[in-house]
Amino acid sequence: MDWNEFDAVLYDLDGVLTPTALVHMRAWQQMFSAYLAEHHPDQPAYTDDDYFRWVDGKPRYAGVRSFLASRDITLPEGASTDGPDELTVCGLGNRKNLTFESILATEGVTAYPGSRALVEALADRGMHQAVVSSSRNAPEVLRAAGLIDFFPTIVDGVVAADRHLAGKPAPDTFLYAAELVDTRPARCIVVEDALSGVQAGRAGRFGLVIGVDRGAGAQALLDHGATMVVADLDELL
Repeated sequence: MDWNEFDAVLYDLDGVLTPTALVHMRAWQQMFSAYLAEHHPDQPAYTDDDYFRWVDGKPRYAGVRSFLASRDITLPEGASTDGPDELTVCGLGNRKNLTFESILATEGVTAYPGSRALVEALADRGMHQAVVSSSRNAPEVLRAAGLIDFFPTIVDGVVAADRHLAGKPAPDTFLYAAELVDTRPARCIVVEDALSGVQAGRAGRFGLVIGVDRGAGAQALLDHGATMVVADLDELL
């Protein structure tokens, strides 16, 4: 890596900096498994493959829509204020989020050691670093993991909604983060573990798109837009 070619690194959060992607996977699995068992018992069981293909990296309600469409299930959209028991896209998304928050509160979160090492090393270099996450829980997760002070720039699900930015695989949230750190996409590195995330990096024509293989598969990440793939971020040190 020649870091001098770049001004900023834009990281996804869950699965890149912290293992909270695993918490999200568990929360989605619990929610969709219960929903299918109660309302569509004829459907095949929800699997990890469903998560990586339809849900991973997308905004919460987009993930619900994508999975339901894959099973030819239609539900009303509802509203973000829907309760977790309402049979709407938003209701299911809110049910998943409550499950995620419960697991996070009970078990906590620790940053990946390799990710923390890279973040600290780049901070010492004076590199701009930002988090670009579809999650609405990004600041809380960063705070719990002890990383919040490294990231004065956070573009999460709340920011995206407030500014009407399209979620991944659209590049809009990454492009906005590049704007906030006052540089061009060509001078930014995108770091992602989700297929939708590397797609966003490619669509935004960022200088480098690094895929982190936490389960999506190295070849799948390359096929969807990663320039290179690593198993852990300490490989970049």
